[in-house]
Amino acid sequence: MALFLSGPVILLIKAPLKFIIILYNHGQGCDNFSMSGYMQHSSELLDSLYSKIGYEFKDSNLISTALTHSSYSNESKTKAACNERLEFLGDSVLSLAVSEYVYKTYPDLPEGDLTKLRAGVVSEASLAKVARDLDLGEFLLLGKGEQITGGRDRDSILADAMEAIIGAIYLDGGFEKAKDFVLKQLKSAIEHHYMNNGHWDSKTQLQELLQSKAGTEITYEIIDEKGPDHNKLYTAQVSSNGKVMGIGTGKSKKEAEQNAAYKALQKFTK
Repeated sequence: MALFLSGPVILLIKAPLKFIIILYNHGQGCDNFSMSGYMQHSSELLDSLYSKIGYEFKDSNLISTALTHSSYSNESKTKAACNERLEFLGDSVLSLAVSEYVYKTYPDLPEGDLTKLRAGVVSEASLAKVARDLDLGEFLLLGKGEQITGGRDRDSILADAMEAIIGAIYLDGGFEKAKDFVLKQLKSAIEHHYMNNGHWDSKTQLQELLQSKAGTEITYEIIDEKGPDHNKLYTAQVSSNGKVMGIGTGKSKKEAEQNAAYKALQKFTK
């Protein structure tokens, strides 16, 4: 039986852990819609997310934008706002919040060690772990291709979403609220990196872990790179005696190698 629609109709679509409200326009279909104008997370979904992150937004459009990946925006005819600008802002807020905390908490650490500590805490792998603990991937709006290829659990997407949420909280509630969120989510990571014998370099940790094994050779290789020159995403793999131990991504070759080493280290701690 065919169903003919003469005007806008509200459809309720069930997605992973959420309900999405879509305004269907006859002749356009459900693929072409704007989050800012026609789609929003349900109040139940937002309440669930607020409970997880420990912050309730006054402006729900900010958190909706923070959860919208560029792939979703690009596939939407109306070009719904994506989270890249909030990610840009959140990156700076995150860096300042962590910098202030480690500066005040560890007064004896020299500048170089403070920099290494901060780098480990705000790394892609560290942010992605926090995002997984919050089940953040289930709240993201992704394009069809990203969903099919596992984007909800991809480190780079999860880390970017974390930074976008930090930026959104900063705009909605100010720096102190954003800092509270950052420290609530990352204080244990800060302590872990500090207590780990002063080592914040995953490549160094992996080297020291394996150097006791005679004949162990560790090699790093960039196996993929994509994106424009100003926004490259690299994928690296680390191998030991020809066996791949970890694969990681990053916005530089160095970061990708560090994340690959971090992935390899995780196998030894499970």
